[in-house]
Amino acid sequence: MFSNAFNDKSVNARLMARMLWEIKAVHFRADDPYKLASGMRSPVYIDCRKLLSYPRIRSAIMDFAAATITAEAGFEAFDCIAGGETAGIPFAALLADRLSLPMIYVRKQPKGHGRTAQIEGDMKPGARVLVIEDLTTAGGSMFTFIDAVRKAGGVVDHGMALFFYGIFSQAEERFANGEVKLHHIATWRDVLAAAREQELFDKETFASVEAFLNDPLPWSGAHGGVSELPTA
Repeated sequence: MFSNAFNDKSVNARLMARMLWEIKAVHFRADDPYKLASGMRSPVYIDCRKLLSYPRIRSAIMDFAAATITAEAGFEAFDCIAGGETAGIPFAALLADRLSLPMIYVRKQPKGHGRTAQIEGDMKPGARVLVIEDLTTAGGSMFTFIDAVRKAGGVVDHGMALFFYGIFSQAEERFANGEVKLHHIATWRDVLAAAREQELFDKETFASVEAFLNDPLPWSGAHGGVSELPTA
């Protein structure tokens, strides 16, 4: 079980941000912006999948996740952990092991053969399910998985993203309207603070990143991406 030493959310956020920088999971490319799953263009990109390749960091992140979810949702709040295809699956397995809970995973859409299942594993009707992803921008992909679990008879009141962009009011509206409480460890603000402390960017790079974080949709639209996010 995780250590009580990891119950300080602000400390966990700063440590995760430093870990992401240390393993080179933070990328910057203003001249050729990254395209996100939402259709947005972004000068910055986080690769949380790299966390899996560093056992000590991976273990600490799971401690942070377990401490976050138990502190904010409760110790007996869930019957099952669900990972979203594909990046959420290994983190769901790790967190389920930390919390001694069953684990399932959810496909983006039903597979086209066999049982045509969208959910793999054993989920009891009425099970209280925590859906986890490695990161979320505005919650669109997470609700694909949440809706699938609900359709199959599960109850989803909570979602977990190890990393949350934390820059879109639309995200807060989506989770509120969907009646889901989102839990997370770190955001872009934490990553930028770590970069500033360690002097990892020059002033021009900081200015570009902050311009995006302060007004992401106009920045995206001006660089070939979507300028608004769907609310559904």
